[in-house]
Amino acid sequence: MPRDGSISREKILAAAQEEFLERGFDRASIRSIGQRAGLTSAALYRHFENKEEIFASLVEPGLQAINEWMDDHMSRAYADIEVDKAEEAASRSEVDMMRDVVFPNRTAFKLLLCRSQGTAHEDFIHDLVEQQQKDLSRGLVWLKKKGYPVKEPSDETLHMLMSAYITALFEPIAHDYPEEDAMRYYEAIERFFLPGWREILGI
Repeated sequence: MPRDGSISREKILAAAQEEFLERGFDRASIRSIGQRAGLTSAALYRHFENKEEIFASLVEPGLQAINEWMDDHMSRAYADIEVDKAEEAASRSEVDMMRDVVFPNRTAFKLLLCRSQGTAHEDFIHDLVEQQQKDLSRGLVWLKKKGYPVKEPSDETLHMLMSAYITALFEPIAHDYPEEDAMRYYEAIERFFLPGWREILGI
């Protein structure tokens, strides 16, 4: 894309981010985004097909980063357990994901959490809980086959606890915590949830 086209795209995304944060996806308009960017609607449509595509461009890099972190997290956990380092595997958690991936990209995740009504991502937390629960359940089955005396909570119990955990993790994003406060909060989350998970799961 030509240089001026790249600049226009960046202006559109910056303007759209402001628009979505202020009005939410469902109340945002292409016309208003164009006005914020100093472009006509026709010029905006040369870069994006619709506002859904604009929203996706803002949030999907963050979603991809989360998915990559979780894939790596699971791979490392399985590898550690294979060489009898289960304690090391259990020492890492989604709190690390929040510190390393989510909080540095908190604006995109604010959009997902609070401004995504009407998009394919409006059930972001629910979808993340479901995925994490599936990964955890598969991991418990694998650990049991390896001979670890893991416990097997019901699906309902796992869902309730995972929902509480994931919701708590994203509270600093939803409520715009300053970074220093958020990091203290994540330390508290680790102290509260991780021993509980180990007790419930027997790991």
